[in-house]
Amino acid sequence: MRPKLMEEVEALRGVNSVKIKEAHENGERVVGMYCVFSPSEIAIAAGAIPVTLCGTTQEPIEAAERELPRNLCPLIKSSYGFAITDKCPYFYFSDVLLAETTCDGKKKMYELMGKIKPMHVMNLPQTAEGEESLVFWENEMKKFKTFLENEFNVDITDEKLRDAIKLMNRERIAMKRLHKLNAHKPAPISGMDMMTSQWLKGFNVDRENGIKLIEDLIEEVEERIEKGIFAYEKSAPRILLTGCPVGVGGADKVLRALEEAGASVVALENCTGYKGLDVLVEESETQDPLYSLAKKYLSTPCSCMTPNNSRLDLIKRLADEYSVDAVIDLTWQACHTYAIESFTVKGFVEDELNLPFIQIETDYSDSDTGQIKTRIEAFIETVEVNKALA
Repeated sequence: MRPKLMEEVEALRGVNSVKIKEAHENGERVVGMYCVFSPSEIAIAAGAIPVTLCGTTQEPIEAAERELPRNLCPLIKSSYGFAITDKCPYFYFSDVLLAETTCDGKKKMYELMGKIKPMHVMNLPQTAEGEESLVFWENEMKKFKTFLENEFNVDITDEKLRDAIKLMNRERIAMKRLHKLNAHKPAPISGMDMMTSQWLKGFNVDRENGIKLIEDLIEEVEERIEKGIFAYEKSAPRILLTGCPVGVGGADKVLRALEEAGASVVALENCTGYKGLDVLVEESETQDPLYSLAKKYLSTPCSCMTPNNSRLDLIKRLADEYSVDAVIDLTWQACHTYAIESFTVKGFVEDELNLPFIQIETDYSDSDTGQIKTRIEAFIETVEVNKALA
């Protein structure tokens, strides 16, 4: 039995589709974003609404493939397909778009998308290590700030930035609290419900209401824990899902398959899960808020960075804190950085953490659903045998 408030959480998708239309009609500015590297705080400080754009379903990919190569990451194709078919209300009502150079495929796709709406591209350094990278990324924050000031004819002050930082930190804290509830054995909330709650936060037009809803959900789940109501039996294998971002509507098929096989996905390391929540922005009245933002966002352990040892550190912390029995690494087809990094993650998980590991490479379609189901069921059986022998 799911928490009752999950129905209200799931309804946010439809509610926010209406709210973003109303906001646009009322003259409010909207900034569309795709990535966990995108600093929502700067958009909020500009008086705009930052929203995550659609890109997790198979439906618009056929349209995208008329202009994009078929052997491209499904996330890129889905994002572009939504843009050119006007089937994403958040894209449709965005005044400007924020892009980022997390991978070559997205970078080139953004050249095409930039012809549809005004776009600003933030250029990521290729390494998160060293002061030079931090200075570079802080300068990119300044460029984005100037872009919004010019586009919206506003003045983004340090005071507005600090207020926005506090708001977004409150959202991160609430989401972290929700995620950490699954450190309990057994897990009180399913991986699908956890993912849905985390994924939908990016579409919230009203941030305060979104935070309140998550806080209410946390309260309900805590009450369920006290009553002994859990999402899975204590014996269910506890899984850490790492790798590429997941979302509702197609990008969730591996997560669904895991839970249908009886596994309890207790931790989501990917950037639609815990990755973007791990580090808060420093709240300082003396430090330049753009520097604080640069420091936080550059700490994101994404495979586009080299080296990316911080991802291994995060996997270890989550594996320990959530008492996981195995690690699943999800890679979208043609996502080269995550595909190559999976070799390193496999060695770390098996040799350092002494945990079972499997990589699954797929796309958003259902063409390999049966194959994935078979692989996952066999893997979970192995994990259960290991648990019984331990």
